[in-house]
Amino acid sequence: MRVGVITGTGTYALSELDEGEPHEITTPHGAARVTRGAAHGVEVVHLSRHGEGHPRLSNHVDHRANIAALAELGVDAVLSVTVCGAVDPGVELGSVIVFDDLHFASNRLPDGTLCTFHTQPGAPERGHWIFEEPFAGELRSALVASAAEAGHAHRSGGCYGHVDGPRFNSRSEIRGLAACGVTAVSQTAAPEAVLCGEAEIPFALAGYATDYANGVSEEATPVEELLRLIERSRGVFSSTLAAALARLEERPPAPTGVVYRFEG
Repeated sequence: MRVGVITGTGTYALSELDEGEPHEITTPHGAARVTRGAAHGVEVVHLSRHGEGHPRLSNHVDHRANIAALAELGVDAVLSVTVCGAVDPGVELGSVIVFDDLHFASNRLPDGTLCTFHTQPGAPERGHWIFEEPFAGELRSALVASAAEAGHAHRSGGCYGHVDGPRFNSRSEIRGLAACGVTAVSQTAAPEAVLCGEAEIPFALAGYATDYANGVSEEATPVEELLRLIERSRGVFSSTLAAALARLEERPPAPTGVVYRFEG
């Protein structure tokens, strides 16, 4: 089984992974830099959204190239992680959230174009991704069990809210997201879920709460605490992902939902 692992702010390499040298994969949507390795007998393709040293802000991430590269390399599933801001005041800072729902109303990439691989009319692979839940249940279960096994405070379930960066959100924007039932927000992961859905690659997302979003708590989370928790997230994600990889069955999980295609 071959698994794609996507990491974000604060996690630019995986200490639990026996990694090779990074190399670029060229796709019709651009180039993506990946590192291949292995952990617990599972072949892993690691992709750092922002890159070592964080040269790419959220508005610089080329999601289509990233997911196209993972698809080209034949991954059977994708596990993704993100640090996030809590919108639900009941979320404990420094805890893991394994999301089961998605709020991505704009469905747009950082450059403003629609988040889809289906850009050409008449392309034979064009279709609609139809799903009940956006994240793969088997992968979610592995992440939840692994966070518990590693002793991390965690929540099974929650709505991931995608927001445009690189700025953080205003109080009124966060109130609107809270009214929609959003649990936590970040600026990168929703396009991955959508594009993996279209590519029929099972996908799951875990977040790590580093701060309360604007207006959620009476006092804003100090920047120093935000940075401390971002640093701590590296170890939490590394241990959780390693344990999740060990839990995956040899048989790849089923894709989430179906893609209704008009040809083939």
